[in-house]
This record gives sequence, structure tokens and C-alpha cells, in this order.
Amino acid sequence: MKRQLTEYTFRSEKIERPLRLAVAADIHSSPFEDVLEEFARCDAVLIPGDLVDRHRRNNENAYRFLEAAPECAPVFYSIGNHERKFRDRAAYLEKVKASKVTLLDNESISFMGIRIGGLSSVKEKQPDLAFLDRFEKEEGYRLLLCHHPEVYRDFVSGRDIDLTLAGHAHGGQIQIAGHGLYAPGQGLFPKLTHGLYDGGKLLVSRGMTNGAKPRIPRIGNPCELIILNLVNTSGSGK
Repeated sequence: MKRQLTEYTFRSEKIERPLRLAVAADIHSSPFEDVLEEFARCDAVLIPGDLVDRHRRNNENAYRFLEAAPECAPVFYSIGNHERKFRDRAAYLEKVKASKVTLLDNESISFMGIRIGGLSSVKEKQPDLAFLDRFEKEEGYRLLLCHHPEVYRDFVSGRDIDLTLAGHAHGGQIQIAGHGLYAPGQGLFPKLTHGLYDGGKLLVSRGMTNGAKPRIPRIGNPCELIILNLVNTSGSGK
């Protein structure tokens, strides 16, 4: 599976030191060994949901990822809809917690001078607003993992959160002149499929793969691993 490497640079006076972060969205228990070398060149790996795939009988790739990825860099992981609907959810999340991966289930953590938060997917698309209220008051550069871009649109946009990373839309599946055809949660002709939105405060990944049961094939829409470069406004960190 050929994956595109897409890089973005974000600058803020809140960023204390230069950081290089890998964003691996929507892995869906697919093979991942091709990105391990890139992980090793990063300060951390961020997973905004759907490491597992509820449609697969065998999620061994996801379990192997839990072992292999943290050997390359610290891993921070938030809950997507496939984790929420996973048939063995409780047992799976226990394995995540027993691994070296940091699960952020409506929680946040301090890492190398920034705050990383994870907003969990919920059935009614009504997220934990109390967590968001707390998170936007925390000190430092605030980076949020939020699987659903439509949840960002409805509940996160306008809050004092510096950058939100999302996936779920799979790039809109079929891209025509830079516009996606369909995305779960947004339907036909979705508005939030890939790249930057809301003045650069939302970054949506095309995803690392298409999932076990895609409704529509990918056309003109490569899978991707995103690399984030976070630097101080001066360009070099403090």
C-alpha cells in the first residue's frame, strides 16, 4: 500500500522547542511496517482514532502496532468510532492500557512543553464538553485529537484550542478537483475531508488506509502519513 507523506509546519510563541510529530489516523488494523522508520525520526506518534477495525475478524496488525510503535517514539492515542463499536472493546482497551501506548480517553497530558488531549468518540456525537472546558484552560500549546471532523465543527470550533487533528472522512473517498464525494458523518459532498480548515486550527488526515469494508473506493485520494513540525514563532524554538 503506497502512502503519501504530507508535511505541515505550525508556529506559535507557546511552543517551547521544535517538535516533529507523526499523525497516523485511520490505520484500521492494516500493515504499518513501512512507516516505522518515519516514526523513529519523530518525537511522538499521534493516533486520532481507528487503530482497530470492527469489521475485521483478525485485528493482529493493531495488536502488533501497540508493541512496535512505542519502540520508535512515544505514542498518544484517542478513541474513534471503531474503538467505540469494537466487539471486544473492554478487553482491547485493557491491552492498550497495559502497553506503552498512552490512551487519552477524554484526558490530556503534558509532553515536551505542549498539552495533548484526546476527545473520545461517542454514539450520539455529543462529546465530553466538561473535558473540553478543562482542556482549553490548560497552560501551553493545546493540541487535540478528535476523530470526527464534524464533531470539531459542532463542538470544538471557536474554543481556545490551538490545533485539532481529525480523521474519519478518509479524504472523501473520491477526489474531484480537490473535493471529496462522500464522508461518514457528513454524507455526500462533505466539507471537511483533508487538509487545513478554520484558519488552520483543524487538520484532517486522509487516513492511513481505507478500512476493511469501504463503501466507496479511493480515487485520486492517496492514503497518507502526516508529519507535523511545531516550532516557536521565531522558527527555531526557545
